[in-house]
Amino acid sequence: MKKAVLIAFALLLGFNTYAQTRRDRMGNPVVPREPTEKEIAKRKQMIEDRRKEYITNFLTTLEADDFQKEIIKQKVNSFFDEKLAILKTRFDRIIERQEAIKKLEDTHFVELEELISENDMKKIKELIQGDFDEKEVKKKKRKKRNKDKG
Repeated sequence: MKKAVLIAFALLLGFNTYAQTRRDRMGNPVVPREPTEKEIAKRKQMIEDRRKEYITNFLTTLEADDFQKEIIKQKVNSFFDEKLAILKTRFDRIIERQEAIKKLEDTHFVELEELISENDMKKIKELIQGDFDEKEVKKKKRKKRNKDKG
C-alpha cells in the first residue's frame, strides 16, 4: 500500500513538473528569443500609425475649425511624447512620477484655453484622463459611410 501511494505521488509530481515546462510540438523546450531590429521597427511603426489614427478620430469630435484642429493635433502629439518621456524616466518614488504627469496634464494645454471653445477643452481633458471613447466615433463613421452608400 505504501509503495502504491509513493508511486502515485511520484507520478503526480512528475506530471506536474512536466506540465509546467514549455515545450514545442517535438517535445523540445521553448527558449524565448529577443525580437529582431526589424520586428522592433515594425512594432514602433504600428504604434505610431495607431496613435495617428487615435488622434484623428479624436479631432473629428471637436467643433473647432481646421486651423484650430491642426494646433490641437500638434499639442496632443507633443503631450503624448512628453508623457512617454516621463514614463521612461526613472524616478525614486512613484509619487514623483505621478506628480510630474499631473503637472504636465495641468500645464500643457493652458494656452489652448483662450483659442478653443470650452466644450472642446472639456473633450481634451477627457482625452488626457483616458475617458475618450473611440468606439463611439468609429461607430458613427461606419453609420455615416453606410448611410452615404445606401
